[in-house]
Amino acid sequence: MKKKIFISTGGSGGHVLPAITIYDHLKSSYEILISTDLRGLKYIDKENYKPITINTPKLNNLFLLPFALSKVLFLTFKCLILLKKEKISILISTGGYMSLPLCLAAKILSIKIFLIEPNMVLGRANKFFLNFSEKLLSYSKNLINFPKGLEQKQITIRPLVRKKYYEIINFEKKDSFFTIIIIGGSQGARIFDTLINEIFVKISNRYSIKIIHQTSEKNIVSLKNFYEENKIENKVFNFDQNLNELLRQSDLCITRAGASSLAELSLNNIPFIAIPLPTSKDNHQYENAKYYQDKGCCWIIDQNDFDKQKFEELLIKVSVKKDEYLRKKNNLKELNYQNTWKNVNQKLLEIFNEY
Repeated sequence: MKKKIFISTGGSGGHVLPAITIYDHLKSSYEILISTDLRGLKYIDKENYKPITINTPKLNNLFLLPFALSKVLFLTFKCLILLKKEKISILISTGGYMSLPLCLAAKILSIKIFLIEPNMVLGRANKFFLNFSEKLLSYSKNLINFPKGLEQKQITIRPLVRKKYYEIINFEKKDSFFTIIIIGGSQGARIFDTLINEIFVKISNRYSIKIIHQTSEKNIVSLKNFYEENKIENKVFNFDQNLNELLRQSDLCITRAGASSLAELSLNNIPFIAIPLPTSKDNHQYENAKYYQDKGCCWIIDQNDFDKQKFEELLIKVSVKKDEYLRKKNNLKELNYQNTWKNVNQKLLEIFNEY
């Protein structure tokens, strides 16, 4: 009989995508259950993963704190029943406040807890549960805010990237356009939708470029019209489950700095310009991008100090004067040497088979 593993996730794609990736790595060797909150449901294929919904409230409103704590206690009681009924051996949490009831229940039941930290800054929930966990799996040994004395709990793994992204490695483009993909998140952002695209017009007057642009639903028509009016080859979309297919066509990405997005770009040797979200908790998006910048793989732009002229000069340098671009592409190849789905799979099975 296979051991049972329960994966707790939710919130943003940064939490959910590593969770479904580790689900796919372990499903042939273990029986897997996965939970998410309501926000995380949009990132999960409900037919394939059959997620359990555990909608943990945020604890950031002092006025509503008594109600939120009462709900967390109620959910913890429900999780106790669930974990015991399903005879769970291991709980894997990708962090975030949504993991609180399941981690508390697992601790009470003496179920082994494993934490996953995809960011370069240790998240607050993961830091809180680190003392009670068996191991924390991270992409770097040098996590910011990692407490001293617990280094023995940390295991470094390759970034958890979905299997379909391994299938586009070394794909050869067929068109001659220098193609730039913009990933601003499903909600979009002003800097991606009104500042950067104006710069593309100037560049397109001199060079052949193609734009693939992710934006919010409300901006699709206006952005599409903008590119058409300026005779720029384009594809504008909101949220695409087959983003991997669009990356096949891309030479450069302009993006926020979520851990999963950067890992997918890195795996496929696509140099990127990161514009970290200034309001990200503990400035973790900047630290995510800095990890790759230190390895010579990307450029970082400070949104609070954005200069259109300098950005235009950078884009011209990247897309036309390609020496620096090619160096970064080569550095990405070296960084991902022997990074295969099979190698990551073997590493994860070695970790969990010990328990």
